[in-house]
Amino acid sequence: MADVRHKIHKENGAEPDILEEAVAHAMIELEESSAESWEDLREIFITGAKEIDVGSKKAVVVFVPFRLLQKVHKIQSRLVRELEKKFSGKHVIVVASRRIMRRERAGKRLLAQKRPRNRTLTSVHQATLEDIVYPTEIVGQRTRFKMDGGRLYKVHLDPKEKQNVEHKTETFQSVYKKLTGKDVVFEFPVLSAE
Repeated sequence: MADVRHKIHKENGAEPDILEEAVAHAMIELEESSAESWEDLREIFITGAKEIDVGSKKAVVVFVPFRLLQKVHKIQSRLVRELEKKFSGKHVIVVASRRIMRRERAGKRLLAQKRPRNRTLTSVHQATLEDIVYPTEIVGQRTRFKMDGGRLYKVHLDPKEKQNVEHKTETFQSVYKKLTGKDVVFEFPVLSAE
């Protein structure tokens, strides 16, 4: 157990739960299986993990620190594939831990400096959406306003990746809804032959 703890860095020294320890243990096993191909994995640690219900299946969302996201992206497709083998029957999604800062009220300045754009609610939700669908690119977005006042976000993914990602779109929808509370639909636009 002691060697699993260095792969999990939780805020305020909180104790990791069983799922987080299982993810960390799987990452350590991958490191040890073939050291030369997983050198980048040695520097990566997680900040948390959640299990989300997706219809009849489950998905595991792994949170990594934002500063390590570039390193994770280098090996993400292989890492997700191997973790999905370890957690049989579950989709694995890697998302960066981002912080949303409160909006400043008129006349009251909370901080010594202005809130950065990447800490706004909209920016964090957009970045979370991009993390969920990575390595597929988002090629377009539409917001549909319903008659009852609700919103539906339509996200167009790269049609070249349709075979690789189409079976995961339901998982993407459920995970995004759970993390942000927003309804989203993933589509693949049809390319017109000119």
